[in-house]
Amino acid sequence: MSGLWATLADLVLPNPCAACGCQGEPLTFDVCAACVRAIDRLRAFPTRPTPAPPGLPPCYALGEYGGQLRELILGYKERGRHRLARPLGALLAEGIAAAAPELPLVYVPDTGGAARRRHGDHMLTLARHAAEALRRSGRSTTLVSALQSRSIVDSVELDAGGRAQAAQGKFAVRRGVPGGGSRVVLVDDIITTGSTLAAAANALRQAGIDVTACVALAATRRQVSP
Repeated sequence: MSGLWATLADLVLPNPCAACGCQGEPLTFDVCAACVRAIDRLRAFPTRPTPAPPGLPPCYALGEYGGQLRELILGYKERGRHRLARPLGALLAEGIAAAAPELPLVYVPDTGGAARRRHGDHMLTLARHAAEALRRSGRSTTLVSALQSRSIVDSVELDAGGRAQAAQGKFAVRRGVPGGGSRVVLVDDIITTGSTLAAAANALRQAGIDVTACVALAATRRQVSP
């Protein structure tokens, strides 16, 4: 992936680095060279919450939700640094390539309120960039907008039990999405308790769609496997 950032280095902006906050350094898509090297070293690994919610498929992440990776995700998701979408999408593609590279992608959608606050569905954008990166590498990856999210309480401030309860009934499969035993990869930004991914996978399963693997950019510390 080391060549990716150099290829994308089309602008140098006087902003602080989105990952470490340093100033005065040349930035590649809002990230300084030292942080680019650190992110370049990430590789997908299997991870699973303890305890795992029922119905959670095998999960993969690119790194622990901390340090530079956490700051990049938050910068893109909550701080308006939308230029990070393309490199983060390419990073997500690395995880998908390690898990199940040839299957269609389904993303975990934002609620309507979250999408308005973030000026668009952040996972839809990441999944599009991930699919494009996989296609550039020669894979015939497709992206399917299979899920819609019902507006329920935001899970950011909830504990594990609250997240599990909030996730129940959160997702529905869109009309017209083909089922019939199809297999997909489910993608999200962060794995915390696994409740959101399990709920999304269960909704897809009820429509005849099997989730082979879940892939996220990061997993919280209590979930990271050695």
